[in-house]
Amino acid sequence: MIEGYPIVKLKLDVIFKRVFGDENNKDIIAAMISALLEIPRESIRSIEISNVEMPPEYYDQKFSRLDLRMNVDGTIVNVEMQVNYETDFRERTLFYWSKIYSDELKAGDEYGELKKTYCVNIINFNLFDCEDYHSHFKVMETTRQEVLSDKFAIHFFELKKIDNIRKNQPMEDWLKLINAETEEELMEIQQTTDIPEVRNTIVKLRQMSADEKIRMEAYYREKRLHDEASALGSARREGLAEGVEKGRAEGRAEGRAEGRAEGEQSFKNSLIEKWRKAGMSEEQIKELLGE
Repeated sequence: MIEGYPIVKLKLDVIFKRVFGDENNKDIIAAMISALLEIPRESIRSIEISNVEMPPEYYDQKFSRLDLRMNVDGTIVNVEMQVNYETDFRERTLFYWSKIYSDELKAGDEYGELKKTYCVNIINFNLFDCEDYHSHFKVMETTRQEVLSDKFAIHFFELKKIDNIRKNQPMEDWLKLINAETEEELMEIQQTTDIPEVRNTIVKLRQMSADEKIRMEAYYREKRLHDEASALGSARREGLAEGVEKGRAEGRAEGRAEGRAEGEQSFKNSLIEKWRKAGMSEEQIKELLGE
């Protein structure tokens, strides 16, 4: 590939699924799961992907969410790639985890047969107020920090933070690859990584970038997502402007009401002061005021 040549982006949902939803790429998938979940590569013996197919109508849908559900040695691992910001993303992820977890229990099964269920969220926006790009959530007791169950885990990987801190090179190599947008970035990763599967993925990305059909598919999908983000941004700005103007109007009305109330109270206080100087009792003043 020539430097500066446009590449298809791995974080784009249709490309992400072409790579990590392909049964022929199980070595690549296993290496990525091993790095992100920090489990030994050799411990992953089998991977079954249950939602490989992408329906044709998907490409025209106006959302930027993609998920891959895998059975990794009996553990359900759901990998989600989210490009654009989504409101209530934390709550939606928790709800989604609960659905995946409970759906595994068949009629007549005991609760103990429920499988470990992990959600891996790779997101192209900042979600948490911290510098760390990786957030790992469990359910545990707050004082003893005793884990309630090892069947629950939700991971968030914030792509925009991966240069903030260095702690896990395999994890960072995969996230940098997912986040790469230029051939220069691919070359840098290729020269510095020790992971053969990362280098193999770079080869696949270059092959897809050279395929005009895939490149156009990625172009139109990315344009669709940009249009969606622009529309949402415009709606938020319009809503904010309306909210500001409404707040100003309410503030003016409230200010007028407060001004009238303060004026009435000031006039009332001056009357009370005059009546007191005239020798009226408090009972007489209250009677005059209608209190």
